[in-house]
Amino acid sequence: MERPLERDNMTRVQQFVLLGLSTRPEVRDILFAVFLTLYLLTLLENTLTVLLVCRHSELHKPMYFFLGNLSCLEMCYVSVTTPSLLAGLRAGPCRVPFTACMTQLFLFISLICTECSLLASMAYDRYVAVCRPLHYPLLMRPQVCLGLAVASWLGGLLVSVVKTACIASLSYCGPNVLNQFFCDVSPLLNLSCTHVALTELVDFISAIVIFCGTLLVALASYSAIGVSVLRMPSAAARRKAFSTCASHLVVVGIFYSAALFIYCRPSRIRSMDLNKVLSVIYTVATPVCNPVIYCLRNREVHVALRRTLHWS
Repeated sequence: MERPLERDNMTRVQQFVLLGLSTRPEVRDILFAVFLTLYLLTLLENTLTVLLVCRHSELHKPMYFFLGNLSCLEMCYVSVTTPSLLAGLRAGPCRVPFTACMTQLFLFISLICTECSLLASMAYDRYVAVCRPLHYPLLMRPQVCLGLAVASWLGGLLVSVVKTACIASLSYCGPNVLNQFFCDVSPLLNLSCTHVALTELVDFISAIVIFCGTLLVALASYSAIGVSVLRMPSAAARRKAFSTCASHLVVVGIFYSAALFIYCRPSRIRSMDLNKVLSVIYTVATPVCNPVIYCLRNREVHVALRRTLHWS
């Protein structure tokens, strides 16, 4: 028993090679410029959102509190995945130490789970605002909002600890090439040389609980909102209620469609090129669009922005 264990320790992978988004040199420079621009734009938009929410008292409302949390999360989110994407586009396939890969995986899982919970909390906030407006000050008082935000962040950390520990405990004997631009769950499971059924089960159950659970909360909230909107006698009231929810519903649809396709599957995923395209949607495209969809089209945010820039 000692010799196999010794041989396994000798052949254990110490680093992974990330192939990146593209291996074609003629398109890498173009993609690098595009994604660097999107990354900087994402940081700028979300920083501006947080600044506006913190500085203006008229934005000290539950909806903007959650938007501020979401903006902070997405600045962390893109900073976990995009630098390795840019490094791969700039210099080609890059080597990542085992510990750094697991650290990136831990942060990524934690942030994506937290985002799911925050999106569900925002859907619940809109449900209370539209369906129970008289009880809104009580049901969405500051203590409740803070509790939902803290639970979202801590829940993401807890799930990430469990999933990352399971994946890090697997043996990786080679090959060590990940066909992805960051350390993700499915590519790592594909490289494991040990039995991964238990890890896949943990991954599948956590995906069902986090992704599907929060998606059901969002769908239930918007179903109730839809029924309430249809019962409103005034067309103007219906348009106003719908406008406060439509943008969030679009973002929820895009985010969950890509994420559920990748993560709510118990078997190993072999269509890695499709995975990379879908990963770009919720790691790059969604964070850069969210501030525009949620905030910069909002009248109250426009007023706060003009005051900040001394336009009025």
